[in-house]
Order: sequence, then C-alpha cells, then structure tokens
Amino acid sequence: MPFPETGIPRDRLFKEMRERKQKDADWRGGRTWSLIYPAGEEVDAVLHEANNLYLYENALNPMRFPSLREMEVEVVGMTADLLRAPEGFEGCMTSGGTESILLAVKSARNRSRAERGVTRPELLAPVSAHPAFAKAAEYFGLELRQIPLRKDLRADVEAAERMLTDETALVVGSAPNYPHGVIDPIPELAALASARGISFHTDACVGGFLLPFFERIGRPVPPFDFRVPGVTTMSADVHKYGYCTKGASVVLHREKRHLREYQLFMYENWPGGLYGSFAMAGARPAAPIAAAWAILKYLGAEGYERLAARIIEAVRILREGIERIPELEIIGTPEASILAFGSSELDIMAVGDALDDRGWCADRQKDPEALHLMVSPEHDRVAESFVEDLRQAVRARGSSRGKQARYN
Repeated sequence: MPFPETGIPRDRLFKEMRERKQKDADWRGGRTWSLIYPAGEEVDAVLHEANNLYLYENALNPMRFPSLREMEVEVVGMTADLLRAPEGFEGCMTSGGTESILLAVKSARNRSRAERGVTRPELLAPVSAHPAFAKAAEYFGLELRQIPLRKDLRADVEAAERMLTDETALVVGSAPNYPHGVIDPIPELAALASARGISFHTDACVGGFLLPFFERIGRPVPPFDFRVPGVTTMSADVHKYGYCTKGASVVLHREKRHLREYQLFMYENWPGGLYGSFAMAGARPAAPIAAAWAILKYLGAEGYERLAARIIEAVRILREGIERIPELEIIGTPEASILAFGSSELDIMAVGDALDDRGWCADRQKDPEALHLMVSPEHDRVAESFVEDLRQAVRARGSSRGKQARYN
C-alpha cells in the first residue's frame, strides 16, 4: 500500500476503522473464549479513563515521570503481597506474560553462570508450559528440555528428577497451564531445583490474579506461590485476571539482589550517558502501568472476590453442561478458569466450526484434539446459551475435518 499523499477527514477515517472492526470477535457480547478478559462496563470505564490520562507519557525515565514510577512500585508491591512474597522481594512490570517469562529465564541463566559456573544452560519445562519458554530458550541460548506429563496432565516429577543435570539453569511449573487448566506439582518441582541450587519459576500468568481470590472465598488451591520453598521467580499478568488493558504483567524475584544482579541491564559506553533498564523494552508505554494501578486500587480484594465467584459459577454451568453431552469429555481435571474438551466419537474440530457458525470463538488444541475455553466473569451471562449451542453443534456435526487448528 502506498504511503498516503494527503490525509483523510476524521469522520471518514473512523468510519473505515469501525467498518473493519465489524469483522473482529464479539468479546463484549461474551462470544470470545480467549484473548480478552471482560469484567463488565464499570471496569471498562475505569480502564478507559486511566489509559487516557497517561496516553502519551514514557515510562523509560522515572525522573521525568515520577508518578509512573510510584504506580509501578505499588503495582509490584500489591502483586507481591497477593503472591505471598517474603521480605526482601523485588520485581518490575513488563508488557505481558511473555516478557515476564523472558526476563525470568534470562535472570536464571545469568544466575547459573555466576553462582554455579554453568556454560551450557538448560531449561526444564513441562510439555504443557507456555511457548514463551521455548522463545526465551532460543533468544538466550538455553537448551529447552521438555518434562513429560503424567496421566493427569501435570508435570511428571520423577521424570524431571531424572532430567536434571549440572547444566540445568531453570525448572518451570505452571499455575495453571494454559492448555488444560491444571496446576503442576509446584512444591515437588521446586524442591528438586532448590536441592541443587537451581532457580525455579512458577508461571502464574493465568492464575496470579485469580487463584489467590479463589482461596480467599474458600475454594481449595494447590500450593503455587512464594509460600512454597524453592520458588525463586513468578510471573503474573495484570491484563488477564487482573482485568487491566494490554499489556501489563509483573515478574517477581524472591531476592532483591537477583533482580539487580541478573535481570537489570546497564550500559554506559556511549555518548548518551548511563542507560539502565529492568525490562526488555526501552521506551515503555505509560497507559498500562496507570491502568493496572487504577484497576487494582478500584476493585480491591472484595471486587476481585466477587469476580472470582462469577467465574466459578460460569465454570460450573459450562462443565456440568458439557458433561451432560454424551459425546464430549472434559480433558483432565481443570482447577481454575480453563476448560478443554474433546471427543472420542466425533470430529471435535467440526463441532468447533459449527460453533463458529453460531458466532462463538472457541480455540482449537491438539494432543489430544480439543476445544478450549478461557472463562471470564462476563461469561456467566452467556454460559447456558453456549451450552445449548454446543449441544446443537454436536448434533449438527459433519464428517469433514474441521478448519486448521488455531493455537495460542
């Protein structure tokens, strides 16, 4: 497309944008089961105002925009409190779960070099761990070794123990994992790592702002946070179940010195003077920081508990509805907000296509083939209608294979 010679009027510009947007998924109507985490118009209004207030600022230099530094420190502190970080913790905000994971892997690699003399670092992560760990291994020169899963789809601890070597720089567990919604055996994996001086990371990008509130309202949650000995770093996305706009995440270190010694990038060999950054990016958008601070302060624990209760109810309706359809089966025993379901009797991808035709956006998975739902509070309004449409989609299934699987 050639660069425009002249601008176009504002009305025409936004008319075209709105027309294009009509093709996008209807997340406001609760028809989308991933990517967006709607919590209602009241939350949306707070996020909108907070974003607009800091639309143009740059979080690179806290000396120029001290309010952003203050808000980031407070978001990190609130997240650390939620995840039971001990005295002496440290952390920073990032652009999302992938960046938080990248920084945790980089820090673990640098720590293994400095403290244990590792020269060919390895990263042990379950097969179900997020692809961001594979990306981090490629970026930072680690060998990715995948821990197989047990029959319950959690990481196999015995296999992990056999896979540990003197070159292992980091062991990973998910709380929960994205494909199946189950929580890995974090205490056992962290103990294996700790016994050999190896870093351990709990990937709570999905569960970090959800599981603590499940626990607060009386739902049992397996150990996953800094209360578990041996957990050295954690990631938690504010733009998932913290309900912030994209992109806002937090990476936390049990020990402050690990952030400063192994994550921080410092450079002064250029004419611009000392340059330092905890994150991957240089210039950093201010709006996600402001929005994260605003929504955490606005909702508070009581607000998050109410939203968690809505998710639990939506999951109950969906799970019971799926279990009443004989041809379908839930994959694993999900413990949070994620449901994956498949079938040994019919083409589940064709069922997904039939749901697409009814306006629903359910993701596809493989090994085994399944449809995937990430449940948000607003889904409690549509859960029963989804189950009915799913029942109709099963009845209307075709013999042809479904569309090519889409993976997250």
